[in-house]
Amino acid sequence: MVDLEELAGQLPETAVLTDADLIASYRHDWAKDPDAGTPAAVVRATCTADVAATLRWANEHRVPVVPRGAGSGLSGGATAVNGGIVLSTERMRRISIDPVTRTAVVQPGLLNAEVKRAAAEHGLWYPPDPSSFEICSIGGNAATNAGGLCCVKYGVTTDYVLGMEVVLADGTPVRLGGPRLKDTAGLSLTKLFVGSEGMLGVITELTLRLLPAQPPQSTVVATFATLTAATEAILAITGELRPAMLEFMDSVAINAVEDEMRMALDRTAAALLVARSDAPGEFAAHEAGLMVAACEQAGAAEVFHTADPEEGEAFAAARRFAIPAVERLGPLLLEDVGVPLPRLGELVSGVAAIAERHQVTVSVIAHAGDGNTHPLIVHDPSDAEQTARAHRAFSEIMDLAIALGGTITGEHGVGRLKKAWLPDQLGPEVIALTRRIKDALDPHGILNPGAVL
Repeated sequence: MVDLEELAGQLPETAVLTDADLIASYRHDWAKDPDAGTPAAVVRATCTADVAATLRWANEHRVPVVPRGAGSGLSGGATAVNGGIVLSTERMRRISIDPVTRTAVVQPGLLNAEVKRAAAEHGLWYPPDPSSFEICSIGGNAATNAGGLCCVKYGVTTDYVLGMEVVLADGTPVRLGGPRLKDTAGLSLTKLFVGSEGMLGVITELTLRLLPAQPPQSTVVATFATLTAATEAILAITGELRPAMLEFMDSVAINAVEDEMRMALDRTAAALLVARSDAPGEFAAHEAGLMVAACEQAGAAEVFHTADPEEGEAFAAARRFAIPAVERLGPLLLEDVGVPLPRLGELVSGVAAIAERHQVTVSVIAHAGDGNTHPLIVHDPSDAEQTARAHRAFSEIMDLAIALGGTITGEHGVGRLKKAWLPDQLGPEVIALTRRIKDALDPHGILNPGAVL
């Protein structure tokens, strides 16, 4: 049993939680890993010094530490470990905006939406926009290299991280990068920590690149009678231009969203696309016209185009709501597989075949413009036979993505739920190299044990 009094003595009075009812809410992230452990305590850090003190103590006593942001992760990356510490950054919420350099310096506990709002007050924009942007933390976004709906044009989190402060496993804080838009001094260590899922260090501050406010957008919505027609339209659009958004929902998602939002979506459609252009001036209408034509030529049943921002945002909101809507059909096993765009049709049709073979409901939604799909496997955990079929489908979808030259995770991270497939994607040499890096930075293996490797 670890001596928590020693740890508590190095931290603010209310930083350490040991009450069983309170720490129970920190055992899982949104993946709801059934194998989650029970931590000895939760540390709610308020600053870098709190994180450093916690890691020094944990490293000395060989106590595992699981870093945690808002708990919205979907791969079990913040699953608690028995007897360990959950290190929460939810109280670390300072932010400053420099409109001259177009940068933001933020602590990890801020929500993505809060960073966006703070930037908007200066006429600036922080682009990465996970569907959960209203509830996910910016620190968690960096830890998993989160993406979102607009990353088909604007890139993912790593494209906006200029620098950070990160605390290593032994409690040493280090600063990497900074507000410089060009900087090639030394190794690109900042990029090493983005997407490292808390297994190399704990991020306590981020310097983010901001853009001018996004121009007005034109939105195209199209429905299709077949999945094949929808994927043909996706390839036709991306062959012509780079849209600001290109999202996909299958029939299960369409109906689940319509059940909740009552938007008069076509319940008979096999697929729905939501595409956007934010090209300047008259070019937005031109690009929207190209997207309309691509959908029509692919055989769309209906195509709708609007330049009204509220009308367009309603369809984007419908796509963002797809995961919670499908989840109301039953608990989910959430996939996050991606493939090169030319193989997208094979992935979507392959997932449909897997669902039919195992007799499980699998809804596919996707950031279609960059080939990142989210197959959502609905199952009843109290039904052992159905759960087994769902897990077999989960495994086969992973295998299919790898076979198509894709990835087991486009933006959610490997966490604990997907690590068994990581060697199949990366190969033994890259896994060995990753272990060497992990061992060099965390020789006692205290940081997020069980995740990724």
